[in-house]
Amino acid sequence: MTTILLADDEKLVLRSLEKTLLRAGFDVLTASDCASGLEMFRANLSAIDLAVFDLNMPGFDGLPKPGAGLDLLEKVVELKPGLPVVVLTAYDEVGKAKEAVNLGARAYFVKGREQGLVELIQGILGESA
Repeated sequence: MTTILLADDEKLVLRSLEKTLLRAGFDVLTASDCASGLEMFRANLSAIDLAVFDLNMPGFDGLPKPGAGLDLLEKVVELKPGLPVVVLTAYDEVGKAKEAVNLGARAYFVKGREQGLVELIQGILGESA
């Protein structure tokens, strides 16, 4: 089974995305900030096949930080090069999208169309299969 690490500080978004991904047949691990996301990643390194990180969430110091998801992205890609990562945002910020991809994200996705996210993930996993 494919395991996805999902990190988002908005409880409702996290729960909704988790349910959508579970229904799509994925195993899902969740975290609410960068520190717990990295901890969960390290504890399940070999099991995680893909990661989905919110762009804006609390950083490693626990304080809200715009772009903190990019810090987490850098750390997980360093630990597991080639890991597909999707960065989520509530806003369509093209500059941040380019930055995320430059840092190693496979894709960038604007929140709100959960089925679209499932299709994006299935496409990415299909490429690397």
